[in-house]
Amino acid sequence: MAARNGRTVRDLRRGNRTAVLQRLYFDGPLSRFELGPATGLSSGSVSNVVADLIADGLVEEAGSVDSDGGRPRTLLRVAPHSGQMIGVDVGETRVRVELFDLALTELARAERPLTPQGYDVDVIAGHIRDGVAEVLTAEQAVPDRLLGVGVGVPGIVEHTPDRGAVVHGQTIGWDAVPLEQLLRSASQLPDGVPYLIDNGAKTLGQAEMWFGAGRGARNAVVVLFGSGVGACLVTPEVEYGRAVEWGHLTVRVRGRRCRCGAPGCLEAYAGAESLLARWREEGGRPPEDTDEETALTAMLAAAYPSEGGTADPVALAVLEETAEYLGAGLSDLINLFQPERILIGGWAGLQLGTRFLPAVRRHAATYALRHPADKVTIDLGRLGPDAVTVGAAILPLADFFASGGRRPEPATEDRLPAWRAALQERAPH
Repeated sequence: MAARNGRTVRDLRRGNRTAVLQRLYFDGPLSRFELGPATGLSSGSVSNVVADLIADGLVEEAGSVDSDGGRPRTLLRVAPHSGQMIGVDVGETRVRVELFDLALTELARAERPLTPQGYDVDVIAGHIRDGVAEVLTAEQAVPDRLLGVGVGVPGIVEHTPDRGAVVHGQTIGWDAVPLEQLLRSASQLPDGVPYLIDNGAKTLGQAEMWFGAGRGARNAVVVLFGSGVGACLVTPEVEYGRAVEWGHLTVRVRGRRCRCGAPGCLEAYAGAESLLARWREEGGRPPEDTDEETALTAMLAAAYPSEGGTADPVALAVLEETAEYLGAGLSDLINLFQPERILIGGWAGLQLGTRFLPAVRRHAATYALRHPADKVTIDLGRLGPDAVTVGAAILPLADFFASGGRRPEPATEDRLPAWRAALQERAPH
């Protein structure tokens, strides 16, 4: 039965369950009395929804608190062990797979290293499938409680009705790769367990906005600074964020050739890969036969030696120029989107850290319009190198909340007749 606004009773129930689950998840433990004002639901609706969620094992009691002259009020929280999620980060140097409970406590981890030529589609898909299988054999894994697998990848992710998530990763040589189909085709997971795939900068942004330095901000940009650079824009209109290919903004006409093939992209000056290449071109000596993370550590040590050491002037000059390019690139984000906060994450951003940040802030203020620049803060993300994986795990968690905490039911041949399903939908809650 549809209400006047087109919503059915089932929609209303789902919305009420979502509201209660989210408030308990982000602000709990809370009492039933506190849930009413927090969700806008009546006390009767709160009682019904809470009873339903407790019966489903999703909500549990978490102690009590004294009330004003009355009986103590029971506190409620989302039961951490009632569900599990897997997050996957397809990074520049490895594929990382982590298993989490609902509280995003890490339960198991698997990693597969990548070679510089390691972006072969079949290799990546195999690493993901093997990593998922490995974490699901861990002692704390409960495969029956798995809500889904979230995957953060480089590139533009297109969600299609016929092929699922398709990845356009120009910098890694992926042209319309149907990654969701590839993962599902050889997966051992039940059909009801979804693979949810999105851009890695977006999953980083999701994690920082939910649990990190972005909490409380309505308008923010989260920057992923790794081998390349990307960003996630969060506004009131785009609550869960939108990936923007900020790294391919042109900052120099007829400039350095970017990994994408175009000249003058920001990524050709501000990404870790280009930073190390410029150090080498100017006469620096990055360590041979190491990954980018190790080489960047060596470059930082050369530019900023321990007390008594002599700084490598080439490494220092390249880093200072990179700070200016990065600051100029941030100024474009400031002018375009006027965010409250800009957060810098990713393995390279975290390595450069607080030593790099003052120069980046200074250059951003120099290149940006004064009014929006005065209103923005630029800081490092708080969630560390696992933020992309955490954000990927949030994809199935957000999907679970949106469904009111109900797992997808497998299709069966003996479905209820339409008339009985309609009566159930009309039944009061």
